[in-house]
Amino acid sequence: MLIRFKKSMEKIAMGLLSFMPNEKDVKKLQQTIKAYEENEHWQLYLWKEAEDVLGAIGVYIDHENNQVVVQHISVNPSYRDMGIGRKMIEAIRSIYQEKYSIMANDLTKPFLSKCD
Repeated sequence: MLIRFKKSMEKIAMGLLSFMPNEKDVKKLQQTIKAYEENEHWQLYLWKEAEDVLGAIGVYIDHENNQVVVQHISVNPSYRDMGIGRKMIEAIRSIYQEKYSIMANDLTKPFLSKCD
């Protein structure tokens, strides 16, 4: 189930996002989390199954171009190749697809193309 990020989940979210290639540096990771907390156009969601948070997906909502850009997607390595990333993409599509087209950035394009 996709749940919206809350400040109380910050450490879990940072841990998941740290698996992204461009988020290895702690300062960069802190800036990214801060952007998700403060920028109304950035939305971070976590994927939860039972009591475990297994993945994170972050989007940028571009109202001018009616696009939602998936800018981060990460799954706990112990749970990869189980379809969790695909489930997160499907959940994002179900939330935003009526008003927005779902796009990828350079980092998420290879994964999103697999989901089509």
